[in-house]
Amino acid sequence: MAGKVALLLWAQTLGLAGAQTTQLLVEPPWRPAVLWDRVTLTCQGSGTAGATTWYKDGQLWGQQGLDHLSVTESGTYTCDRPGSGHSPPVRVLDDELVLQVPARALLEGDTVTLRCRGRQDSPVTTVRFYREEKDLWGSRRGTELSLSPLQLHHSGHYTCSSFARPFLSRSAAVPVTVHGVPLLGVSLSAQPPRGQVALGDRLVLSCMVAAGTGPLSFSWHQEGSGALLGTSPHLELHHVEDNDSGQYQCRVSNGDSVAESDPMNVTVLVPVANATIIPSSPSHQVHAGDNVTLRCSVQVGSAPVTFTWLHNGKEVAQGPLLELRDFDVGHSGTYQCMATNQLGQDGHRMFQALSPELALEVTAWDTETHRVTAARKQQERAPPDPPAPPEEGEVLYTHVVVTKRAGESPRATTLQDAQVTYTELQGPQGRPREPGDIYGNVL
Repeated sequence: MAGKVALLLWAQTLGLAGAQTTQLLVEPPWRPAVLWDRVTLTCQGSGTAGATTWYKDGQLWGQQGLDHLSVTESGTYTCDRPGSGHSPPVRVLDDELVLQVPARALLEGDTVTLRCRGRQDSPVTTVRFYREEKDLWGSRRGTELSLSPLQLHHSGHYTCSSFARPFLSRSAAVPVTVHGVPLLGVSLSAQPPRGQVALGDRLVLSCMVAAGTGPLSFSWHQEGSGALLGTSPHLELHHVEDNDSGQYQCRVSNGDSVAESDPMNVTVLVPVANATIIPSSPSHQVHAGDNVTLRCSVQVGSAPVTFTWLHNGKEVAQGPLLELRDFDVGHSGTYQCMATNQLGQDGHRMFQALSPELALEVTAWDTETHRVTAARKQQERAPPDPPAPPEEGEVLYTHVVVTKRAGESPRATTLQDAQVTYTELQGPQGRPREPGDIYGNVL
């Protein structure tokens, strides 16, 4: 099971899963393979089953169409599958001395053993190992060389030698390539938390890798911007501005694979500013008994925003609306609203915006009523000129000034609200009334 997992990781690391490359598996799982091990090759790839073409040393070889091939001669073998192309080569040797490496992905941190073998498993003595012609005397253990834990610097070409008097045998060089562990679990963190930062403050984003080996390289990107923002594990933004809001992402590479974090939303919080009061009536004069609603709003400012109402400098209410019912003289005065939001890295920095003052003045209905009533009484004290007597058949009209408030019976209030009604004055059976009768109806 561990071998299958390593092979899967190897395929993901090298991008083989996405590329659908033809693979050539070898059994027993050692490379180079040796002829005396009865080697079997298996071709895997896309396309129709049984459509494999085999090659040895670049020439067509063996029975075509089969997915398996039993090797009977030394050489270099490849296979081809329609749709996924040629496989990487597999060497099969029949040499006096062979150095073998496990035929799997060699991942950083693993333990790997190289073995030096004589033909037909004949005994070998005085074995020494070399990497890039450097003697690894201190690392040998008989006919095997253990590399643990495997590191990237272990990559290179290895050989082994065996001395049996009077002959010295040396194997062909075998490439050993150590891959970094595939990158998994790339994530972002932010300070302040959740990527919420006040305008002008400092923001630090950090990119973390749950699994994977290096050396690691980082790159930072903001959605909608093609610019590279940084190449370190941390991205620091000094004095953030409005346009710094958006989604951020980091990409990590270890040379073999690339992984990306999920995007993180960065929100630049704006302090409140430009608070205003909007009254329900455009007039600043309010009649007694009216209902008045004041609304407070801000042009800029990040939520949550709280509102406090001041009447003549004293706090009277909370919330964006202030409702004044049955307005009276006690409601007159100046009104202000104060908008507040708490931002900053600690969440306790307070920003406030105070609206301009709004002055409201109450106008009583009784004042207007008294003014109209007094004017009418002064007019009644002056003796009126008697009207000319009407001629026979003439209809005399006069008008009476009355006013009406909603829900009330008609009575005198303000001149602005006056309504004019006309009354036809006639005597019984259509006879015109006498002048004395007319005067008694004008009030």
